[in-house]
Amino acid sequence: MAAVVAVLALAAAGAPAQSLPGHSPAAPPGAGTVVTWASAPQSLGGSFADKTTRNVVHTSIGGSHVRVRLSNAYGTVPVTFASVYAGLRRSGADVVPVTNQKVTFGGRDSVAVPRGAHALSDPVPMTVAAGADLAVSVYLPGGSGNATGHAYGAQEAYYADGNTAGQDSGAGFPYRSRQFYWVDAVTVEPRGTASTVVTLGDSITEGHLSTVGANRRYPDRLAARLARGGRFGVANAGIGGNRVLADGAGDSALARLDRDVLSLPRVRTVIFLEGINDITWNATAEELIAGHLQVIARLHAAGVRVVGGTLTPFEGSGAYSPAREEQRTALNAWIRTEAPYDAVVDFDAATRDPAAPGRFRPEFDSGDHLHPGDAGYAAMAAAVDLGAL
Repeated sequence: MAAVVAVLALAAAGAPAQSLPGHSPAAPPGAGTVVTWASAPQSLGGSFADKTTRNVVHTSIGGSHVRVRLSNAYGTVPVTFASVYAGLRRSGADVVPVTNQKVTFGGRDSVAVPRGAHALSDPVPMTVAAGADLAVSVYLPGGSGNATGHAYGAQEAYYADGNTAGQDSGAGFPYRSRQFYWVDAVTVEPRGTASTVVTLGDSITEGHLSTVGANRRYPDRLAARLARGGRFGVANAGIGGNRVLADGAGDSALARLDRDVLSLPRVRTVIFLEGINDITWNATAEELIAGHLQVIARLHAAGVRVVGGTLTPFEGSGAYSPAREEQRTALNAWIRTEAPYDAVVDFDAATRDPAAPGRFRPEFDSGDHLHPGDAGYAAMAAAVDLGAL
């Protein structure tokens, strides 16, 4: 388990906060809330009633006063979350004893969230380190209608019948899933001034085919590099199969920009890597350039820096054709030389095989020739100039 520092204020009302033995008191609020973890919401279908989900989220930046955001973005009915807890994950679905804290909303134990809305919790009196695993448990007593979450998280989540949110033991969570449910962001108050970096993209940003539970997606690797400075939290807004120009696996990047990026606190920079799925649906480089220009313009209008990422190789995959490769190459050339990005990260150059530039280097290929493996994701993160953020 990653090194974790947890601080829990267990004082009675009106009494000074106390810390657990071996822990330091939480830093006071005021440094500015930033994202320590986020996942782009999607429609998951189905319905939950009298069930608890336990999501495992991996922090990118340390801080205090943890807040949880719950989403009903794709709901068909209002949803009541009757019991929510957050604590340090020990292993599997187990929570470190004593750390599992009740999460409140406006001082209440439960919160009703309308269709299409989200709810932000009160600050939870705990401090977490960068690289910690938090278990966020959410109980729904009644029918949820269409569930909101994230379809693939490269991380196991757990769920149970009945209300088991406050239990430390994972024994009450017999079911497993690789989907996140309801939780779409966790924020903290960092010790110093910090900002949020959002990685916006498709399955390559999401971390498809990275080792499940190992936090080896490229945004995780980037967060590990940034953690040493403590200036940035990282939000992963990747959706597998996502496109810039059209809805499909999730709303298009253009349609979800406000919700998945601009609604997050203190966003300073977005790394945008998207377009390969549009190309496999036969979009042209010219059409994608128009979409990229809209992303840049809207983010710049909001005062956010934008770093453009070149599209990684895909020769050898079932989606490849010479005509599609021509579009990828043309888009990459525009990103490198003409696009009005604030900076460029050349993911293509970092991962391609010098002997066959349309392909991944063999050691970076997951095996499907479209997604990097763990080593490829590490190479992508290493290619990001931290000064450009």
